[in-house]
Amino acid sequence: MADRIPPLPSVRAVLTSIALLMAASGLATIASAQTYPTRPITLVVPFPPGGSTTIVARIVTDRMADALGQQFVVDNRGGAGGTLGTRQVAKSTPDGYTIALGYSGTLAIAPSLFPNAGYDVRKDFAPIGRIAAAPSTLVVHPSFPVHSVAELIAYARANPGKVNYGSAGIGTVGHVAGEYFAMETGIKLTHIPYKGTGPAMTDLLGGHIPLSFSPIPTAHESASNGLLRMLAVTSVKRSSLMPDIPTVAESGVPGYEAVLRYGLVAPAGTPRPIIERLNAVLRATLASDEVRNRLAIEGAEPLPSTPEEYAVDIDHEETQWSKVIKASGAKAE
Repeated sequence: MADRIPPLPSVRAVLTSIALLMAASGLATIASAQTYPTRPITLVVPFPPGGSTTIVARIVTDRMADALGQQFVVDNRGGAGGTLGTRQVAKSTPDGYTIALGYSGTLAIAPSLFPNAGYDVRKDFAPIGRIAAAPSTLVVHPSFPVHSVAELIAYARANPGKVNYGSAGIGTVGHVAGEYFAMETGIKLTHIPYKGTGPAMTDLLGGHIPLSFSPIPTAHESASNGLLRMLAVTSVKRSSLMPDIPTVAESGVPGYEAVLRYGLVAPAGTPRPIIERLNAVLRATLASDEVRNRLAIEGAEPLPSTPEEYAVDIDHEETQWSKVIKASGAKAE
């Protein structure tokens, strides 16, 4: 007698099996998240060591490591304006053990400057939360005959294209802040890119360029000593470090804001419980007076958020800066 072919399983049985497998997988994910982390976490900083991004990363991870009971390994992977390291994280295994320092330069500015950045900021990352926002300062050399934002605008209108401003390079916040300021006020400034903040500040102090949008730590001491004149800060609210300095927005350019936002992001697909765990620890870290004081030295204001709030920020910044870059015609060097 021929072997009988066993009956095929019913559709209901198949669906039941699938549901059981999915449930088991979900329980395994939850269990994994509950024990997370069980080994060191790599935080990729997509720039060479020594800069503000590395400093901010270490400020928060030192404290987060204590709370999580696992070490953070800060891995500096510079290159291509920060897109190299950021792209590598986007393609990493989404298990919470490789995350990146989110940064306005890499998530909002670089994708428009580098056509082959290799990642989509809205699809390839799971935001964990913001860390802080760092405004710049609008500073001028004392010999430059303006003492306010209003006077600068009037002077530039009377001298179209003849007012130079320096920055640390094409695509830096100092560059796009100047382009944005010119767009919002209807004036024309000439951008002079340098190879870093140091050379730009040296020429500003020497009077070779009249103005710059410079990081607070770079400009604050020189302005305090009378070597530079500080006209405004680029945040919406005044800096707690310099409460007497007005914002650009309150000085006649309503809505103007040009700040660097720092945060943490993971690869898309990272389990939600892991994202929530990291977010909770990050927010607790930012409530620490020690951490807040260390960030203030870097000119950064703590800005804790939910993952959803940080996602909104990333979307808003990318939209804002892509328009500015497109209008300016800037290209990556």
